[in-house]
Amino acid sequence: MRTDVVVAGGGPAGMMAAIAAAEGGASVCLLEPNERLGKKLNITGKGRCNVTNNCSLETFLSNIPCNGKFLYSAYNNFSSADVMAFFEGLGVPLKTERGNRVFPVSDRAFDVSGALERRLRQLGVRIVRDRAEELLVSGGTLEGVRGELETYGAGRVVVATGGVSYPLTGSTGDGYRLAAAAGHTVIGPRGSLVPLRAAGDLCARMQGLSLRNVALRVYENDKRIFSDFGELLFTHFGVSGPLVLSASAHMRRFEKKRYRLEIDLKPALDEQALDRRLVSDLTKHANSDFINALDDLLPRKLIAPFVELTGIDPRRKAHDLTREERRRALAVLKALPVEITGPRPVEEAIVTSGGVAVKEVNPSTMESKVLPGLYFAGEVLDVDAYTGGFNLQIAWCTGRLAGEAAAS
Repeated sequence: MRTDVVVAGGGPAGMMAAIAAAEGGASVCLLEPNERLGKKLNITGKGRCNVTNNCSLETFLSNIPCNGKFLYSAYNNFSSADVMAFFEGLGVPLKTERGNRVFPVSDRAFDVSGALERRLRQLGVRIVRDRAEELLVSGGTLEGVRGELETYGAGRVVVATGGVSYPLTGSTGDGYRLAAAAGHTVIGPRGSLVPLRAAGDLCARMQGLSLRNVALRVYENDKRIFSDFGELLFTHFGVSGPLVLSASAHMRRFEKKRYRLEIDLKPALDEQALDRRLVSDLTKHANSDFINALDDLLPRKLIAPFVELTGIDPRRKAHDLTREERRRALAVLKALPVEITGPRPVEEAIVTSGGVAVKEVNPSTMESKVLPGLYFAGEVLDVDAYTGGFNLQIAWCTGRLAGEAAAS
């Protein structure tokens, strides 16, 4: 069967590209090997789906650490305001939360993917459960896609197959292979928004402990590069959780730089107030060993590692602590150190950094400069963003632009 446009990949960028191409009057075939569309979309934002970030172009670009300027035309063509209007027009009411993060009022990612699928069917897009295996090219002319099950003829193809993060959702790097076969440069993929490995056994000893309402600071060779407030989790390999995933996107040079985290366990208290609190606890437990005087201040799993970091004898009586020892305890409470050795594997990342080199893609259309008729959208491109809805905004706006250009 022949159509005007074949879209490879039924994630957010692919669904948006297929919708845009069909709205532009093209006949469209959408290939997706998973049993349902938007499998990865449905687990974003802990299943709530952070649809976009309600922000300006300048804020959007400032949250893209690599190749942000490439997205200037795509965002201007389909901004976060346009994305919000689009989904509300499909019957998905939205709300804006802290940090201008936009979610469906229902807090259900399935409402977002379901609305996209209904729109695809309204527009007559042919949805096929198949994986794009190879681009069909003859004499330098793009003629379609060969899938695992059949061949799909088309003069224009949009590759929106995602990266290599979360491979169980179908992100297996197919798009990189298709792009490379067409003559494109592919920047080696690595994880962004990814858990982090830590040196030593400090974190492993606190495995399973989740800390809420803590402040995190990240240092690159002793220069602070990131700070935020929220929740993190200690694991057998190091640290994870929302704060850590956000921080990891700023840590991009592990081969050349050294990274350290500092966790402020009591960010609501300045040093004077925290010292008064510590004195109060030590007075209350005056005859207890130091290690047994901290139950009111810290979670049980954290106490032994904390005492070790202070260098104070755990069996020293609370009433014997000197001002200098209290100062050391305060220093650890306000800046518990975690040395980072690297990220976890890319398969554990939420987003893939790297992909098709943007210098080989026309930013005004998302069309390949190497093979006319070939377009790219979403995570397969070498663009990624910090957390907060920016990565989905990349998917929507590049998918929209690719689909419109393919249809025209």
